[in-house]
Amino acid sequence: MKDEDLGSALKTTPLDSLHESLEARMVPFAGYSLPLQYGSGIITEHNQTREKASLFDVSHMGQIRIHGADAAEALETIVPGSIDGLEPGGMRYTMLTTDVGTIIDDIMVTRENNGLFVVVNASRFESDLPHMQAKIGANVEIEVLTDRALIALQGPKAAAALANLSSEVTGMPFMSARTITIDSIETLVNRCGYTGEDGFEISIPADSAEDLVHTLLADDRVEMAGLGARDTLRLEAGLCLYGQDIDETTTPIEAGLNWTITKRRREEGGFPGANVIVSQIADGPARRLVGIRPEGRAPARAGTAINTVDGEPLGEITSGAFGPTAGGPVAIGYVATGFSDAGTAVQLDIRGNAVPATVTTLPFTPRRYFKNSITL
Repeated sequence: MKDEDLGSALKTTPLDSLHESLEARMVPFAGYSLPLQYGSGIITEHNQTREKASLFDVSHMGQIRIHGADAAEALETIVPGSIDGLEPGGMRYTMLTTDVGTIIDDIMVTRENNGLFVVVNASRFESDLPHMQAKIGANVEIEVLTDRALIALQGPKAAAALANLSSEVTGMPFMSARTITIDSIETLVNRCGYTGEDGFEISIPADSAEDLVHTLLADDRVEMAGLGARDTLRLEAGLCLYGQDIDETTTPIEAGLNWTITKRRREEGGFPGANVIVSQIADGPARRLVGIRPEGRAPARAGTAINTVDGEPLGEITSGAFGPTAGGPVAIGYVATGFSDAGTAVQLDIRGNAVPATVTTLPFTPRRYFKNSITL
């Protein structure tokens, strides 16, 4: 069923009719009509992903190919990540940055034999594409893949379920990609995800997506899940959401994303905002993104003020919810660096009440990415 506030201007994904047939609750997100949850509810979908496997429709994400022998070298001029060193099939999480070192978007990059496959956030696509065309379009061909769906299969049983359709996924390293034929359809399978669990993102021709989903759902270890579970899963895993936890007012270093910038890129620079970012790596930023565990059961939502125990302002929550696996409310937000150490006591202003909370390390639940074996 569709909420009344869904406007006719909203875009739909190739799986829209499937969501309707499954009676998903549809909501607006990044200009698309997407499923918030299915009949089982957000907590059940969350636990299903942690315990078995779930399918998420992420076809709203922008899929782009950058063609050309110099594609990696060109992209490195607008991101701080090390792309040129990737072998075909290798992946990198990185960001498009501004001249002052803040984040235009966070993106996933896969090295292919003749270029790059890039996934960008739907909410930033209309900004990212002209930015990329203006900065590197004269040297490479940028192709928008409008005829493809993107499906995320996530959870500890994801690999076993997908291996039933193609044994080629067995043993794929985390953050790697392969072109794999599934049911006679050529797909690009990336071992990655946004839940803290093992899993895959599958780029597939739009007209074949629903058939693949039905095939995967025939496995009793796999169920559908929506945006609600995706958000609580990524929050427990300490993963940032663009537009809430990172944006054009935050730098990668403030957000704790130092690990995405290799020694070579730090030393060579050559990307927008390099002077600011390298300086913050060396000297530390004025504020940092941290985990927050409020006392009690009430979640601290985005915008909640974070104060010292004496009531002095420190920052604010950017994402917060009840964490089903964590067993209580969890949140992330920015605080002054002097108050960012784990164990620091703070106060949250939740609906006018001063709620005690503690700064904690991220993630709230262990990330369980693939290492070397799967259970069939």
